[in-house]
Amino acid sequence: MAKPKKEGSFEQSLRRLEEIVDKLEDQELELEEAIALFEEGVKLAETCGARLDAAEKKVTLLLKDRQGNLTQAPFQPESPGEERP
Repeated sequence: MAKPKKEGSFEQSLRRLEEIVDKLEDQELELEEAIALFEEGVKLAETCGARLDAAEKKVTLLLKDRQGNLTQAPFQPESPGEERP
């Protein structure tokens, strides 16, 4: 049965998640192993999502106001086709 690996970097977690998806898609696994991999994948997906959320909160953009002064503003992803002011 697959054991969850220790929590590593975001990139390591994402690579492991990709490995799990590949195994689940490409291999004929016994039910118990498939369930264990699926559970590990769900935990990794939650961990990666939480790390992305935390990173997004940390990102700030330096913007110039109309007077040319630099100000900090929280990062707000743009919608496709949306332009910045």
